[in-house]
Amino acid sequence: MPMLARHHDPIVAIATAPGRGAVGIVRVSGQAIGALVQALCGRVLKAREATYLPFRDSHGQPIDQGLALYFPGPHSYTGEDVLELQAHGGPVVLQLLLARCLEAGAAIDAATGKPTLPGLRVAQPGEFTERAFLNDKIDLAQAEAIADLIDASTEAAARSASRSLTGAFSEEIHSLRDALIHLRMLVEATLDFPEEEIDFLRKADAHGQLSNLQETLARVMQRARQGALLREGIKVVIAGQPNAGKSSLLNALAGAELAIVTPIAGTTRDKVQQTIQIEGVPLHIIDTAGLRESDDEVERIGIARAWDEIAGADAVLFLHDLSRQDAMEYIAADEGIASTLVQKLPKSVAVIDVWNKTDCAGPSAGSATPGAGAVEHRPAVRLSARTGEGLDGLRRLLLQVAGWQAAPEGLYIARARHVEALRAVDAHLREAQAQIDADSPALDLLAEELRLAQNALSTITGEFTSDDLLGVIFSSFCIGK
Repeated sequence: MPMLARHHDPIVAIATAPGRGAVGIVRVSGQAIGALVQALCGRVLKAREATYLPFRDSHGQPIDQGLALYFPGPHSYTGEDVLELQAHGGPVVLQLLLARCLEAGAAIDAATGKPTLPGLRVAQPGEFTERAFLNDKIDLAQAEAIADLIDASTEAAARSASRSLTGAFSEEIHSLRDALIHLRMLVEATLDFPEEEIDFLRKADAHGQLSNLQETLARVMQRARQGALLREGIKVVIAGQPNAGKSSLLNALAGAELAIVTPIAGTTRDKVQQTIQIEGVPLHIIDTAGLRESDDEVERIGIARAWDEIAGADAVLFLHDLSRQDAMEYIAADEGIASTLVQKLPKSVAVIDVWNKTDCAGPSAGSATPGAGAVEHRPAVRLSARTGEGLDGLRRLLLQVAGWQAAPEGLYIARARHVEALRAVDAHLREAQAQIDADSPALDLLAEELRLAQNALSTITGEFTSDDLLGVIFSSFCIGK
């Protein structure tokens, strides 16, 4: 991929997280930084060997003592020459080392009369990893896996990100790409040599090859969806009337007293959010204000925010109070909320009817299915947020509606953009299948659909990617990575 002018500038940054720590790292990357290494360390460093030495300012005064490591390119993280200075992790010390690097880079070398490392500047977010991608040390999916490994919120997500970093996901994509290229070659050959009375496609079993491609793609898409679920998680909003037990359910799922619980209706005025994990899948649970008509201005704002959260949910837990199933006013209000949910939510958003307070319900509600707000085909569960009875069933149901399957050991992390790219590939292959199945296939259209499928596939690994997309991806990285 062509490199912009800024990609040739030498860069420097603090590579460790902000704050105080035992160790902090300042990292430099660029072409031919040997003179800078000499200026900073006062000696030539052996490649890939830690050297303990003092770090001094331009007047020779000590800043700190630590380790210096030099990685000559291309055998480094970025593919360029890389210098890492490991010092004590105080913010002031690291800022002094950063300033010293910039100062040494701009200093005039007595032997050459030129700056030691001209153009040395502070790196932008993700620029070290971007250099690694541009210098073919890693592909784009592996670069994203680095950020996902750093940001992983569960053990399963971390292990899956590590597999993607080693290239497991990329290997699947490359295998698909190679099969797609081979099929394209057959179609292109048929187009290029129409005078040859040889049915290339029939003899090469193009139909069978395309079917195999689609089957392999389906398996990769399933694993990618699971990987995206591990990374992104799902947003679950708890909704219902006041005092239905929403805050109690949040506390029970989180295993902590996060939300205030009182018998007073309208206690929750704003959203309360907590991320939990079930079988390694992150669930972002949001407790909201009780839905009802109110004259209280603050409560009305909270209710409006509740509907905003519901509109952006991946799944909604619609709580019903079993202890009030005999009150006609309560039943009517429940049905009104259910009707509004149907109107406001797309069909793709799962709504789970949660019949709460089984410990308080009368004998008549023990086994009968309540009717208030219920939809026949909608998933439902009975539980008691106070005693914990039925919570395991709710957890299993949440994973089910999220589309989660027991994660195999070989699962790799994936992002929403990967899933979308695979869906685009699938759409183009379906169009290609339609052309092959036609009585008089249009081979030029078939070739075009295969080309578009290959381009969509290549966006995952970065072989066919716009600079705008790269900017979005790497800007989300921390500085120094």
